Amino acid sequence: MKQLFKMYRNNLFFAIGTTICIVWILIAIFANVITPFDPLGQDLVARLKPPNQTHLLGTDRLGRDILSRVIVGAKLSVSAGLITVILAGTLGSIYGGIAGYVGGIVDDIMMRIAEMVLAFPALILAMVIGVVLGPSLYNTLLALVIVAWPTYARIMRSAVISVKENDYVEASRALGASNFRILVKEILPNTIGLVVIIATLDIGNQILFFSTLSFLGLGTPPPTPEWGAMVADGMDNFMQWWICTFPGLAILSMAIGANFIGDGIRDFLDPKLRKEF
Repeated sequence: MKQLFKMYRNNLFFAIGTTICIVWILIAIFANVITPFDPLGQDLVARLKPPNQTHLLGTDRLGRDILSRVIVGAKLSVSAGLITVILAGTLGSIYGGIAGYVGGIVDDIMMRIAEMVLAFPALILAMVIGVVLGPSLYNTLLALVIVAWPTYARIMRSAVISVKENDYVEASRALGASNFRILVKEILPNTIGLVVIIATLDIGNQILFFSTLSFLGLGTPPPTPEWGAMVADGMDNFMQWWICTFPGLAILSMAIGANFIGDGIRDFLDPKLRKEF
């Protein structure tokens, strides 16, 4: 924790990224408390109003308050990015760790399966899965996890292969430790840092993917507020710039913040890139 405070104080981009992400996470947690209007409430008299004193970010074609919808949309968009990274990172790390540690024909078969998934463009594969399963939050998250886990598997496999021949692993094996204990106690603690870096950098990408699928109508069905779906709504009213601009800026800010955090953690954990904090 002390090192994190030093990073926050001495690394400008890490501080900016951390602040942005913390603000959005807090907004997502307290969204139902801080929204000035009902995000689903319609007021046809106030429809397509530009930003004003009553509706700070304007209203959409149904008179719904954009600010309230952006705030509530943070719950879905931010949560989707975090959940996807946690599930894909955990599944991929376990899969890749086993493949790298066991090696041989098992490694070959497991990694060929992962490479079959990686052979498809990620967004197109996620779209196909979303179309087959149907538009819903859970189906979209499942599609994102299926697309994302092989990347973590390849990273963890490479890290395990480079670590498992070290002297401390051989010493643990000579003392009679089981393969499970060696993998959990000796190898994973020395490889997990790389996965953490990739996962942090990937949060922004997953939020973008989730928003893209929602933009294409494959995410959470309306009228639930979600940043990508809000941008899609704005495309039907292109002259009313505020409808898609503010949710688009929310997506951009969260993606940039997550990438800044990932860069800072990479600099701290990688000896070749470490700075004086």
